[in-house]
Amino acid sequence: MNRLAHPVRHCPRPAAGRRTAAAIPMVLAACLAWALVPAPPAFAHGGAVGGSNGAPPSFGWQFTPWVTALLCASLAAYAIGYVRLVRRGRLGRAVRHRRLAAFGSGWLVLAAVLVSPLDTLSAALFSAHMVQHEAMMIVSAPLLVLGCPLGTWIWALPPRARVCIGRAARSRGWTCVWRRLVSPAWAWMLHAVALWAWHAPVLFEAALARDDVHALQHASFLVTALLFWWTIVGNAATRSTGGHAMLSLFTTMVHTGALGALLTLAPGLWYPSYVEPAAVLGLDALRDQQLGGLIMWVPAALAYLLGALAVAARWLLPSATVRAPSPPRAHGGATPACPTRPVP
Repeated sequence: MNRLAHPVRHCPRPAAGRRTAAAIPMVLAACLAWALVPAPPAFAHGGAVGGSNGAPPSFGWQFTPWVTALLCASLAAYAIGYVRLVRRGRLGRAVRHRRLAAFGSGWLVLAAVLVSPLDTLSAALFSAHMVQHEAMMIVSAPLLVLGCPLGTWIWALPPRARVCIGRAARSRGWTCVWRRLVSPAWAWMLHAVALWAWHAPVLFEAALARDDVHALQHASFLVTALLFWWTIVGNAATRSTGGHAMLSLFTTMVHTGALGALLTLAPGLWYPSYVEPAAVLGLDALRDQQLGGLIMWVPAALAYLLGALAVAARWLLPSATVRAPSPPRAHGGATPACPTRPVP
């Protein structure tokens, strides 16, 4: 028998899953201790925006070349793949309209937080930075997942490339890696570690001081949020996985609320780089930090709570809708339009 026909058999899960769940409290404790370590003075004003000559900083649209290129490429690839799927009749009208609306909305939110004046303002105000991060992780990420971009992007490629990707996606190694990444425990842990680690003063100040570190921060927030929401609203999310989804959302609400509370109730500044730019704008940096923590504490936690309630309704109430069947695999064996795992 072809070993690639049933790759799941070669991917042990239960024991690793129990070890992962047992490690979650230790990971959170380590992240909490790390977050409370103050930033060294060398980073204190490395990321200050304006204000050195008394002139107020200017805030405008920031079309960073590589960010703009990635945004445009992702949108163009989705449009090409979507048109090809429609022409081949791979998706029903309601399904494709829903996915297109979700991806378009998620893309617009992501583009807005990365190139709008909010991105520039986030270097001057911590509260603006929190709005940017929360919009990316709580609004854009789930919408992008609902848009099922992976398979749609694959359909934008030439047939030969789709064949190669389909073969790679069916390999045993990729199957094990993908299943691990989108398992509820691992996706939850990766997202939690990214959130807590990057809010440690040392790393957050480094992100303010260096553009490459800031880009890495945003990438880790977005990627881990996509993995997290894949376990909640992705194609693999069904009524049978509702318990895991509710637990993930509830615990995420708790630990993000705890981080927001620490920021709000902290007696001193965590991020000194905001002192000068906030003063130029006539704001107190500590009050700005408290506002940013409050944004994470209340509105963001409320979003996770509402998501948990929605999942609970889907899980507890009788199923009134039937999930649309997955579309056939792409020409040459590529993955379907919204793959949950490599096609056997």
